[in-house]
Amino acid sequence: MPVKQVSVKAVQTNGFTIEAHAHQHTVVIDQPLNAGGKDCGPTPLEYLFFSLSGCIITIGHIIAQQQKLNVRNISVDIEGELNTDVLLGRSTEVRPGFTGIRLVTHIDADMTQAEKEQFLHDIDARCPISDNVANLTPIELVAD
Repeated sequence: MPVKQVSVKAVQTNGFTIEAHAHQHTVVIDQPLNAGGKDCGPTPLEYLFFSLSGCIITIGHIIAQQQKLNVRNISVDIEGELNTDVLLGRSTEVRPGFTGIRLVTHIDADMTQAEKEQFLHDIDARCPISDNVANLTPIELVAD
């Protein structure tokens, strides 16, 4: 069974601004000005959606290649809502996470609607990000 190890290192640089590193890549994570950040980059919540949309598109491309499907383009619009009172420490009445996430996936291909829906189902079944969002994945928090 092949196993892929994924790792990222993140460090706070100034206030809410964070630099995260993976391989030779660096991304900046921040909060908007109205939330006390400098708006130097997307929020952690937006990065979650970047990851999910990127995985859906990537897995779709892999499946299209494997099945020799003429998929010209895939794009994803994602939205979700959460109660910010929990993350701000004002409430413990609800979950801190999204109450739901809606993905609208645009598939530019010569497929019927039913074929597009099956293709999207196949993508979702193979997407590690979708799986980790939809299912309980143990997280071990270690203080150093």
